Amino acid sequence: MRLKNRYFWIAAILVFLLDQFTKYWIVKTFTLGQTFPIWPGVFHFTYVTNTGAAFSLLSGKVEWLRWLSLGVSLLLIAVACFGQLFSLWEQIGYGLILGGAIGNGIDRFQLGHVVDFLDVRWLNFPVFNVADSFINVGIVCLLISSLQTTTAGRRKN
Repeated sequence: MRLKNRYFWIAAILVFLLDQFTKYWIVKTFTLGQTFPIWPGVFHFTYVTNTGAAFSLLSGKVEWLRWLSLGVSLLLIAVACFGQLFSLWEQIGYGLILGGAIGNGIDRFQLGHVVDFLDVRWLNFPVFNVADSFINVGIVCLLISSLQTTTAGRRKN
């Protein structure tokens, strides 16, 4: 049996594993609030927790966000299994989003918060994690897919 949307599953599993490994490493290596400069003043590892979504939006709404993560994950899995064959960009994009949603969802269910540690200081950006990063990269992949579809549609006319 051939696996449908193979790159979707590969992307999702890799992101999930990388996210969980890095969070485990941070929790075991750092104390809450501890920071370690990789490039002082530019990029640090800083261990913080977040009860909200990206950029601490909906802070304290962890119960609602738990179920949102689960719902998004189940929807993406269902579409990948039972829907059409995705383009390569769609497979990668949706897979990255799934891996990130599951990674952050597990944190919310197990810990009641998400572990964040990527601290881009030169932009004064909120601290985030690997799952957040790949969710955003996944969205960019879907935008690329959408642009390719639009461009291909124009060429046919």
